[in-house]
Amino acid sequence: MMTLHFVEILLFVACFLLSGFCFSLTRKLRRLNNLESGIGGAIAVLIGEIARLEKSILSARSEALKATAGLSEEIERAKQEKAYWVLQQKFAPLREGKLLTTKRRRMRQTEGNDA
Repeated sequence: MMTLHFVEILLFVACFLLSGFCFSLTRKLRRLNNLESGIGGAIAVLIGEIARLEKSILSARSEALKATAGLSEEIERAKQEKAYWVLQQKFAPLREGKLLTTKRRRMRQTEGNDA
């Protein structure tokens, strides 16, 4: 009987200690979740910052896509201009040769008409 009584006392003391431990954990949890000074406030601020950063990332991504499209158009235009310039350089000596021979013919014809 004495042993049973002793076990009941130990169980009561353990329950009392556990209730004190739970009470202290509850107080700590309330302080942590306080939106003004605890981690709850920090979490709320971080959530707001994450939302703001996501918006700026989406905005930057859309601007980058627009800039990429504009740059690719400029590159294509530059390629076409370069190809046109290369063709001009290839055919410029031929044109100049034709112009020179045409000018010489005209000069000969005008000389022949004058005489």
